[in-house]
Amino acid sequence: MKTTVKKLSASRVEIKVVLDAKDLKPAKEKALEKLAKEIHVEGFRKGKVPVDVAKKFIPENDLNAETVDAAVRATVIEAFSKNEKSPLVLPNVNVTKYVPDEVVEYTATADIIPEIKLGDFKKLGVKKEEAKISDKEIGEVLDNIATSFAEKKTVKRAAADGDEVIIDFVGKKDGEAFKGGSAKDYHLTLGSKTFIPGFEDGIVGHEPGDKFDLKLTFPKDYGVKDLAGTKTVFEVLVKQINEVTKPAVNDEMAKKCGPFKNLKELKADIEKNLAAQNSHKLEEKFKDDLLNALVKKSKIPAPEILIDDQVRMIKDDITRNAASQGMSFDDFLKNNNETMENWEKEARKIAEARVKASLALQTLAVEQKITVSDDLVTAKIAELKDVYKKSPEALKSLKDPNVKMDIKNRMIIEKTLEFLAKENEK
Repeated sequence: MKTTVKKLSASRVEIKVVLDAKDLKPAKEKALEKLAKEIHVEGFRKGKVPVDVAKKFIPENDLNAETVDAAVRATVIEAFSKNEKSPLVLPNVNVTKYVPDEVVEYTATADIIPEIKLGDFKKLGVKKEEAKISDKEIGEVLDNIATSFAEKKTVKRAAADGDEVIIDFVGKKDGEAFKGGSAKDYHLTLGSKTFIPGFEDGIVGHEPGDKFDLKLTFPKDYGVKDLAGTKTVFEVLVKQINEVTKPAVNDEMAKKCGPFKNLKELKADIEKNLAAQNSHKLEEKFKDDLLNALVKKSKIPAPEILIDDQVRMIKDDITRNAASQGMSFDDFLKNNNETMENWEKEARKIAEARVKASLALQTLAVEQKITVSDDLVTAKIAELKDVYKKSPEALKSLKDPNVKMDIKNRMIIEKTLEFLAKENEK
């Protein structure tokens, strides 16, 4: 077998393959074996016809076509491997010449894992932030705890900050109710800042039974583009007002929260838990920042086929999330005042970044010979089986070899990220 490589782009090649009589002989034998099992010959059961007998009855065109197919299948991946190229999908083959028993020439085109040149992964210039807990954060947790122990009493007076009100409301834009802007028997704590500015303040001073309109403008940076910066009217009915009395934040409250002797011990426990949470978040941010820095310092061509796959995955995730809210992907675009063209443009940027990050980690793992043992993979699968023990479908998927390989790859990637973090903490 002779091969010639033509580079079409940084991540796509065309390999010309020439097979001679020596290469074609085993291919023809395989073709004869296969066709012998399919042909009907009087005096023999189907599938039991000897090859020497069958070849007398097999049409020449059928034998030629099957021989070429067997020859290509037997050599195409070898042709890429011989030239140290790794196709991302099955190559597209075009047979250009065939002389029975003498020669087959074909071209095989495919997207490949591109040549990647990693930057110096030990000097990325990224600093890890320290987990610092403020008194304000501890105070917010204590306030939430006090709220959970609060007593509520229905009152017949005007609503004030700190009260819980039960309301019905309908949000309208241009006279029409908009999606997600209405609710009945909604429990709202005034002063919680859960609603857009002006909504909660507008309820303060109203009494049970009051029905009124609140003319408000959504913030310009509101998450739903279709509502951002727009003027709306909320029709509100106050149905009930509950006076909320929180317990004093003291030693007595601390004792109700667990094995704490006093407020000091409770605060120490809160600080410890917040520090652990923040430390984990900062560790993940550190890894993300390191990976982004590594990508910037490296030369990583992103194959279009991988970018396309990532765009599909992004769209699938959005479609599933939209469906859970009774919407379609088109509804998602409409609610975000987005066109398909603009969405695809932004999605491709995200997809390309993901592909480059993935290729960077894969390359680093190979170069540093980072892997995980089969025993660790088996242990991880056992752990997942326990998590999904109530889901027969999930348990079944864990038996799939492809799923097992995916789990192993994810574990290698995580181990590679940990390696990258340790190298940059020195």
